[in-house]
Amino acid sequence: MSGFEALVADMRMRVTIDQRDNDTKISKGLIKRTAGSFKPYWKQGIVVVLLILVTGGLGAVNPVLIRVVFDSALFPESGQPDLNLLWTIGGIMAGITIVTGALGILQTYLMNLVGQKVMRDLRDRLYRHLQSLSIGFFTGTRTGEIQSRISNDVGGIQNVVTNTVSNVLSNTVIFISTLIAMLVLSWQLTLVAVGTAPVFFFLSKFVGERRRLVTAEQQKSAAEITAITQESLSISGVMLTKLFGRQNQEIKRFQGENQRLSDLAVKLQMIGQAFFASMQIFFSLSPVVVYVIAGYLVTGGGTTGVTAGTIVAFTTLQARLFFPIGSLLQVSVELQSSLALFERIYGYLDLKPEIEDSPDPIEIDPRTISGRVAFENVNLSYDSREEKPDDGSGRRLA
Repeated sequence: MSGFEALVADMRMRVTIDQRDNDTKISKGLIKRTAGSFKPYWKQGIVVVLLILVTGGLGAVNPVLIRVVFDSALFPESGQPDLNLLWTIGGIMAGITIVTGALGILQTYLMNLVGQKVMRDLRDRLYRHLQSLSIGFFTGTRTGEIQSRISNDVGGIQNVVTNTVSNVLSNTVIFISTLIAMLVLSWQLTLVAVGTAPVFFFLSKFVGERRRLVTAEQQKSAAEITAITQESLSISGVMLTKLFGRQNQEIKRFQGENQRLSDLAVKLQMIGQAFFASMQIFFSLSPVVVYVIAGYLVTGGGTTGVTAGTIVAFTTLQARLFFPIGSLLQVSVELQSSLALFERIYGYLDLKPEIEDSPDPIEIDPRTISGRVAFENVNLSYDSREEKPDDGSGRRLA
């Protein structure tokens, strides 16, 4: 093996944490550990939760008021529109929209503030822990790989820590409040509207698991490109490449990994597209089903309480219901994908330093340190001639 090949082989060494990534499984401990990162900011979290509850509840009011607008203001039994009632209901609906928008801005600010603080803390912890590791870790790990963990992996979880938590809470509140409003309007139509939702939740788990595996491979490929760039374009790397005439080999090496990263990105985007497309088609066709069922309820007679205003209000609520369902399914998929990034980050944080400080070190008073080094009972051999040992008094080197 030539000197250059030996150097390249040394550069391509991997730490054992990369080999364990494929075997790591999603566990409750990982989710609990991730949630613990938000613990220092629980006060801001409570404010965000309260804002989500208020905005979610207010959002279900306007669709319910639509029935009043149609049945009592625009098309009352008298046949003449009630303009005073129409202005009153319109003012209430406009006020709710403005208040909800203002609270939403505050909620977004607080959630992004907390998310960025969590990312800052995670980067600090990772960098501090890397500083505590021994030199052996850095000689066996490429610099580009370490840089990728701090930049690519931590940067990849930004959407999760800033948006996912608030999205899950807000969509859950929207779903519950909308479902209650739909039940108030017509329980028969509500059963039709939400009957197939559990099927999509089950499918989202399968799609999310596949995306998680591809995400892990994509991050490894991104780390490989970072490492190749750092190795081959540094001053020492360029000099060695030109010295041994390896430019074409390094270009092919980069192109191969770059193509792999591109293929993984396409694969990640396409996984689950059929699932989400079928979900959107179903949600788009659901109002048609509601119209047909409502027609049978109206023609069947009885006290169903289904009026024109009820149908319009119900379809409006139905669109509001399907939005959080779709968002929760997508968040579930993205969350499982992002857990692969957390696994890589925690993989470094779980590495144990080979040398650790003593838990009870001896404190030395700086005033007792003389600032000199003394050699006592030292023998020196030079050219087979042995020097006499010192006289025990100690020869000092200032």
